[in-house]
Amino acid sequence: MRIREVRLVERPVAAAEPKHFEIATVDLPDPAAGEVQVKNLWMSVDPYMRGRMDTTESYVEPYKLGVAMEGGAIGEVVASNDPAFQPGDLVRSYCGWREGFNAPAANVQKLEDLGFPLQAYLGLAGMPGLTAYIGLLRIADLKPADIVFVTGAAGAVGSTAVQIAKARGNRVISSAGGKEKVAFLRELGCDEVIDYKAEPDFEAALRRAAPDGIDVCFDNVGAEQLDSALAVARPHARFALCGAIYMYNMEPTCGPANIWRAIDMQISLKGFICSDHLDMASDFLKDLAEWHSSGQIKSVETVIEGIENAPAAFLGLFQGHNIGKMLVRLA
Repeated sequence: MRIREVRLVERPVAAAEPKHFEIATVDLPDPAAGEVQVKNLWMSVDPYMRGRMDTTESYVEPYKLGVAMEGGAIGEVVASNDPAFQPGDLVRSYCGWREGFNAPAANVQKLEDLGFPLQAYLGLAGMPGLTAYIGLLRIADLKPADIVFVTGAAGAVGSTAVQIAKARGNRVISSAGGKEKVAFLRELGCDEVIDYKAEPDFEAALRRAAPDGIDVCFDNVGAEQLDSALAVARPHARFALCGAIYMYNMEPTCGPANIWRAIDMQISLKGFICSDHLDMASDFLKDLAEWHSSGQIKSVETVIEGIENAPAAFLGLFQGHNIGKMLVRLA
């Protein structure tokens, strides 16, 4: 099978650019013993991938130059040399950024039909959805009366966090950039939405939106929005630090200027990685199926067509081009 794949050929210093990627064509041999051959149908594009383009120490290895990148993918088995898989089986893997691949059968997971659209297993019913669930329920210990603030709420993780908190009956405040994203978050049921692009003083805007303060912050942004959340947090507030997309393309900067608030108000701030909490996956899927069937949660995606447009889809994440999960549909 002849396939195309995306390779990183140069490490970005700041923001990634098209020149840092190349599209290569390769021929896949027949799968070896114990392997499956998969044709990818959907691939995931995620902000964390920017960190893998650097060589700094992190929770996951950097991408290697000149070989296919990696990421979440949904595909169909087209040939199998393992008795557990048959042609036609739908599988999830981390062998994205290519149109197909050979891999040991242990490296792919057969999809269980839970009633979601196929691509949702990379978004709402996949890693982004589970991340939102973990961050709210375990890291932030969400309680019924909590006032919740979600930064970067129009993305894959943020929009799911908003919907989970609303499904559990919480008051939810969110932030996003631009009128379209603000309207989207209002449709999801946010009680207050702050357009950070339109607010010259973000902290003042957050105080207006949350006059009684906040109990939980699910942070995807960092920088000024994290500072502002600390400024309005109530005693014993809990912060789930999921990401800092505002700073992914920058040199490391100083921490929150008002970090002393964490001491004064006995606030807890905890970073987390989804893969350390996979014991919650079964509860997540059970709850998600109930919320989805009742119409309380929906899957939202921005879809780009073709492997050749995958680099542009990735760059678009940092330019605010996506609402919900950014996906590439493969031919």
